[in-house]
Amino acid sequence: QRGILIMAFRSILLIVLVLALATFETSLSFTIPVAIKPRTSSSLYGKVKLVYGNKSAMVAEGSKMSAACSKLGYKPKYSCKKGDCGSCTVSVGGSRVKACVGKVPLAPKLKSVAEKGLALK
Repeated sequence: QRGILIMAFRSILLIVLVLALATFETSLSFTIPVAIKPRTSSSLYGKVKLVYGNKSAMVAEGSKMSAACSKLGYKPKYSCKKGDCGSCTVSVGGSRVKACVGKVPLAPKLKSVAEKGLALK
C-alpha cells in the first residue's frame, strides 16, 4: 500500500511540475539583441561577376544558371532539362554546375577574386 501511495505522489508531483513549467515558459518573453555585420563591399552584395571569354556580367546570387549563361552568350547543350543527363554541366569558378537546374553560386569572399570574377567554362 505504501508503494502505491509513493507512485501516486510522484505522478501528482510530475503533473504539477509540468504545468508549472508550461505556465512559466509562456509568461517569459524577452528578446536577445543580435548584431548583424554588414558586408564590407556593398557594391558587390548579392551579385556575382561571371566571366566568359572577353564578356563579363553581374548576376544575382542564386539566380538560374541557364539565364546567367545566356546573359554571357554561352549556350550549353541541353538534353533532358531535368539535370539527369549532365550534358549541360558548366564549370563556374572551379565547381561544376548543371545549367538546366543549377543556381549561380555565392559571391566569393576574397575581394580580389570577386573583382576578377568567376570564370565560366
